[in-house]
This record gives sequence, structure tokens and C-alpha cells, in this order.
Amino acid sequence: MESKLIILLVVIIAAVAIAQLVRVYELSSKLRGKNEHEINQKDNNFNALLLLIFMFLQFFGFIYLMLVYGWTGRGEAASIQGKETDWLLSLNFIIVSTMFFFTNALLFYFSYKYVRKPGVKAFYYPHNNKLEMFWTVVPACILAVIIILGLKSWNEITSVSGSDAKVVELYSKQFDWTARYAGKNNRLGKFDYKLTSDNNELGLVTKNTIDTAIFHMLKGVTGIESIQTKLNDPSIILSDSVRISLEKKLSSKERLIRLMYQMKENHDTKVDGDAWDDFIQKDTLYLCVNQLYEFKFRSRDVLHSAYFPHFRAQMNTVPGLTTRFKFTPDITTNEMKIKMKNENFNYILMCNKICGASHYKMNMKVIVLSKADYIKWEAKKMKETFKDKYFPAAAPAKSPNPVPVDSTAVDSSAVLPEKKDSNKKV
Repeated sequence: MESKLIILLVVIIAAVAIAQLVRVYELSSKLRGKNEHEINQKDNNFNALLLLIFMFLQFFGFIYLMLVYGWTGRGEAASIQGKETDWLLSLNFIIVSTMFFFTNALLFYFSYKYVRKPGVKAFYYPHNNKLEMFWTVVPACILAVIIILGLKSWNEITSVSGSDAKVVELYSKQFDWTARYAGKNNRLGKFDYKLTSDNNELGLVTKNTIDTAIFHMLKGVTGIESIQTKLNDPSIILSDSVRISLEKKLSSKERLIRLMYQMKENHDTKVDGDAWDDFIQKDTLYLCVNQLYEFKFRSRDVLHSAYFPHFRAQMNTVPGLTTRFKFTPDITTNEMKIKMKNENFNYILMCNKICGASHYKMNMKVIVLSKADYIKWEAKKMKETFKDKYFPAAAPAKSPNPVPVDSTAVDSSAVLPEKKDSNKKV
């Protein structure tokens, strides 16, 4: 505390001393009959020289910082597409740096060369059409090259992949990531937010998940029948505010269950297999080296951004919208540990949008395996599919009832009296 007080006093005394020195200088100038705004030729030349020295110091600092901190310790790009991105970024750096050195060299050199000289009047040069055309057209052409190359790379990275690409979905929510791998058929099952539940957090659509969601919407602890009981039971006394809240919840759930029945009526059970063979991975994303991946992104709550710094890839994850990009990792984790000379190195998936209070911890470790190691890992995960893990009762072929309840036995007219046959499209 005492040291801080001493530092504060020193700063204050220094500020007062500087102010007094400036005042002494002003008074001495008046005594000499010199206006303080007048600058003699010696000072003018000295300032011009300082500008020239500053130019060289600025250029030296720029080069030094680029050499030392240019890639901020990320190492080389670990994907084929990332190397193209690095090339494009390097091209941009070359163009921008060239213009930086050129324009600043002219700026500071002209300040030095054309310093004010006694008796020499500045030349008035207001306009030149050729110069105007030159510094309009040339930057426009350079920007056009940058934009065209950037769009070409962007379209390539975000275009639909061929059948040789493995499909993986990355599901974001505050504050973690969940990966869903397409199964043997390499097709991700459909999803719908209305089916999201504790045992179906990704909202995958199958006949079973629709039936289960309808059952819980009707007969769950906070389901429609429970709310109706509270509203219609004369022995339960509710305040006006509680009654209004329950009525709003009931209205919302009735709308949702109508949509669920419509989904059930239009659902094609032939596509159930696309969801059943998907497998879900948390905490760590495993990838195979030299394998093309198409990533699909969606968000459960707010805007997030999937950022793979080492693969030079990033994509926003938007609620209600599926986005995508693709890349091919070409350096395994073990190889990168050797390149980075760091045994603790790991690739990482981060959120690059400030998505809430715990945004800082929203990340997922990424491990790139050799082809042999990945095949072993994938074979093990194929035994933990969505069907096996989330609906084990549906796995045995002999099971007559794969869901907790047969929702076809539920009479929806008891819930929606104004729609006698709720299985019809609403």
C-alpha cells in the first residue's frame, strides 16, 4: 500500500514539474519577444529528421512482430483446406504489407524532403484525373482478386461433399459440444426440436421417439393431463397469476402436441434406420487422418461459433438453421506433438462467439488418429449406436413394444375436444 502511495505522489509531482517547466518556457519566450507558436527552421528540420527516424523504427517493429508473433503459436495448418486458407492469408499479408511499406515510406519521406524552407512557397496541386483514376482502379483490382479467391475457397469449403466424405454433426448448447457420427449408411437421421428430451437430447426423429414425446407431453409430470387436472380440480385452489400461467402452458403444449400428431401421421418409418445407427460422442471428437469430413452444425439455444484453430476452419452455429463446412485433417495428433515439440499438445474445438457467462469453458478436445487406430475406435462405437444406447428396448427384434407406451392407444380427443380426430392434419 505504501509503495503504491509513493508511486502516486511521484507521478503527481512529475506532472506538476512538467507543467511548471512549460510555463517557464512560455515566459522566457515572451521575454525574448518570440511568439510561442513560431517554429524556427532548426526545430522544423529536427522534427523532419525525427519523422524519418520514426519511419525506420516503425518498419523494424512491424517486421520483428510479424516474425515473432505472426502465427500466434498455432503451428502449421493441420488440414488440406487449412493450407489453402493459410496461402490465401499469406497472399493478403503480402498485399497489405506491400501497400503499408509503400504508402508510409512516401508519407514520412515526403515530410522529410519537403520540410518548409524560408522563401519557398508550397506548390498548390488540387486535382489530377489520371492520378484519381490510378488510385481508384488499382485498389479495386487488387480487392477484386482478394474477394474472388476468397469466395472460391469459401464455396469449396462449404459445398456439399461427395460420398467419400464422412458426415458428422456438431450440436452446440450452453456450454458444451456434442458430436453425432453418421452410422454405417453414412446418413444422419432427421431431427426435430419438439422431440428433445433427457434421453433424446439431440431430438432425433423415429417412430419410437415421436411416440415417447407424445406420451410425455400427455402424461408426463408437467404434461397436458397434469395441467388439466390442476385447472379443473375444485379441491385445488389456484391464485389468478398461477391459473393464467398454467393456461398459457396448456395452450402451448396443446399446439405442440398437434404438431407431434401431424409429424407422426406424416412420418416414414423407412428413414428410422438413418437415426438408429448414428452414434453420439461427448468430450472428445475423434477424426481419421487423410479422411474428408463434412461437418453439419446446429444450435440448441443461442448463436455459437465452431472454431478449429489448427485446421483453420470456423462456422457459426445458428438456432433453427443447419450450417456446414468440410475439411480433411492430414496430420495426426501424435505427429503434431512432435512438430510442436509439446507432449501435452491437443487439437481443440472452441466456441468463438461470446455465448454467455461460461463461454470460456465451451470447448472440445479433438484427436486425429491414424487410419488403423480410427477403424478400431469406430468399430467399438458402432456397438453404442443411438438405438443401443438410448432405446435399448427397441433393439431386440422379438420385442413387440419398443417404447415405454404405445401412444396409438392414447385418445387425443380427450385432450383436444375441439378436434375429434387429432390424427388428421391440423
